[in-house]
Amino acid sequence: MTEKARDLTSESCSTPVLHHNLGILFHEESGKCLTHPFFILAINAFKEAAEDRGYDITFINHKISGPLSEHCLKCGVDGVFMVCIDFQDARAKELVTSGIPCITMDHVYKRVTAVLSDNENGIRVLVQYAIGRGHRRIAIIHGHNNSIVTRTRISQFKNTMAFHNLPVPDCYLRESRYHDIPLTRDHVLELLKLPEPPTCILLPDDMTYLGAQDAARELGLRIPEDISFAGYDGLPLTQALSPRLTTIRQSSERMGRVAAERLTALIEHPDTFPRMPSIFPVDLIEGETVCQLNA
Repeated sequence: MTEKARDLTSESCSTPVLHHNLGILFHEESGKCLTHPFFILAINAFKEAAEDRGYDITFINHKISGPLSEHCLKCGVDGVFMVCIDFQDARAKELVTSGIPCITMDHVYKRVTAVLSDNENGIRVLVQYAIGRGHRRIAIIHGHNNSIVTRTRISQFKNTMAFHNLPVPDCYLRESRYHDIPLTRDHVLELLKLPEPPTCILLPDDMTYLGAQDAARELGLRIPEDISFAGYDGLPLTQALSPRLTTIRQSSERMGRVAAERLTALIEHPDTFPRMPSIFPVDLIEGETVCQLNA
């Protein structure tokens, strides 16, 4: 061994190596988990940004018994990115109050930093776009009403319709599950068989457009000439379908990247890091699935 090699070996043995590790807590309600196209973009961007800063990534097993904070400490994580879980669950609340640095996606706890899409403006823009194209009977199929995202979308949908003096029959509000194509298909069929069906249906996400298309085909209806649809997420896949889906594009990759930046900053500078949420703008993709109705 050369003298230089001995010096390097001696230095590496005597200098402590800091190990950094970020946990990802993720449980998507449809069971699609890491195949969910919206969240995988955000998680992948989070992973790449964290690794650029020298952090490893560990997925936290949400099925283990006992407090999540204890499990995170056993896993040696320095902070946790909480994505698409039941944020009202007692174990999630225990984790964010445990002292372990956490950042949430699309949910806000007191004194916990978060990254959020502007869902309020997204639904407003989508409804106003449909109204601007002559639609007055607009229905919404939404995800399970256990998240701030869903509650915000429902509330803003009702508010925007009321602002334009448009009624929303109870049967036009349908609870489904995000990313559940067969269930959304069933809801679309039920809506289109009503005595006074909607002319435009807002879907819970882009992937459920596949179920909406299938329902329209079953009834012999054309999109958008006979029935209009609009989605939410802005996934590239649905822009490759025909007709192209009208939807709201979310900044999923940017949200994941900023989540990593903010969580590592919180870990490294806990006393000076601001904990205000970051809200990301959304964009309308006009697509081809909302027709212009005659006045």
